[in-house]
Amino acid sequence: MSSLRPGSVCDTTPLQRFESQSSSGEEPSSPTAASIIAAAAAAAASTTSTSNPHNLNNNNNVKLDLQLPTFVGSSGAGAGTGTGAAPGLGTGLANGPGSIVSGKRQLRGPTKILGRILLDLCMLSCVGLPMLGFSLWGEPFKRGFFCNDSSLKHPYKHSTIRSWMLYLMCGAVPFWLIILVEFFRCQDKRLHGPLKSLKTRTGSGYHLCHLELPYWLLECYRKIGIFIFGLGVEQLTANIAKYAIGRLRPHFYTLCQPVLWDGSNCSHPMNAARYIEEFTCGAADMNAKRLKDMSLSFPSGHASFSCYAMLYIVIYLQRRMHWPRLRMLRHFLQFLLLMFAWYTCLTRISDYKHHCSDVLAGAGIGITYAVVVTSTLW
Repeated sequence: MSSLRPGSVCDTTPLQRFESQSSSGEEPSSPTAASIIAAAAAAAASTTSTSNPHNLNNNNNVKLDLQLPTFVGSSGAGAGTGTGAAPGLGTGLANGPGSIVSGKRQLRGPTKILGRILLDLCMLSCVGLPMLGFSLWGEPFKRGFFCNDSSLKHPYKHSTIRSWMLYLMCGAVPFWLIILVEFFRCQDKRLHGPLKSLKTRTGSGYHLCHLELPYWLLECYRKIGIFIFGLGVEQLTANIAKYAIGRLRPHFYTLCQPVLWDGSNCSHPMNAARYIEEFTCGAADMNAKRLKDMSLSFPSGHASFSCYAMLYIVIYLQRRMHWPRLRMLRHFLQFLLLMFAWYTCLTRISDYKHHCSDVLAGAGIGITYAVVVTSTLW
């Protein structure tokens, strides 16, 4: 019996040929059922040959490795072991939104985006529709007055902070500040850990028109959506109080010039200490809108609006604007925003639009909702 020689044709198994191809740089062919069976038979033969003492010394040169290569399924069977998976992340991203499976992110298409937007709009409509109903069909509680009440005899003045100024400062400024901060946060990798950096590099997980939306745009949508929802809830709370109480504004006498049911007015001595409930306005330029607005003094809508918006963006900047070199700029912006809210509250009193208690109540509503809504910011 001739002895086996290393490298001969007889001792070459299919798996050894597979290894030699891999070590030489050639691309190995996929193992078939026949080759696997042949490998198993060769392994059994080598095991039998080791029991024969005549071939014991000759078998020392035969090496058999039964470890097969890892196969990754195209349908995500090897999600945790694909070559595209980030090292060190484990399986925590395998099932989450925008996860990485076999080196590719699972993107959510326009249907998911539209569904999320519609759900958010439904939540906002639950707040916006009651406000619209108050504005169109709501009637405030008809409250009476005393003719000798000096708090209702202030002159009429135009607002120092007009409505368009309030909407610009409390709507547009927070909107653009959030966009700028979120955009530059996503560009600065120093503010993120490994998981956050991965999200920043790979996008938001949502795609539209074959383009994946950036992660900073998703963060802007979240922060602005929370801001708008809180603003709607705050305004609805203020409107409920306005229509339920119906308090008269400080310029009520000047603007209305009330006429009593018997044709007399508050200048008659007999009406000095009377509580008047039945009256009409004798002013020539009086209309239904002005008459309705005169009974909406408590609480101050300007005060609640400005305090909520300004305090929200101040807390937002404190939690999201973390650049050490811009720390003084952040504090300066926060000071300006708070001063605008403070000045708005003061002008509502100096313009004789509200009583002091109206402004305090409105500011309290705005501050409360700003603190509650920003408690979930990170």
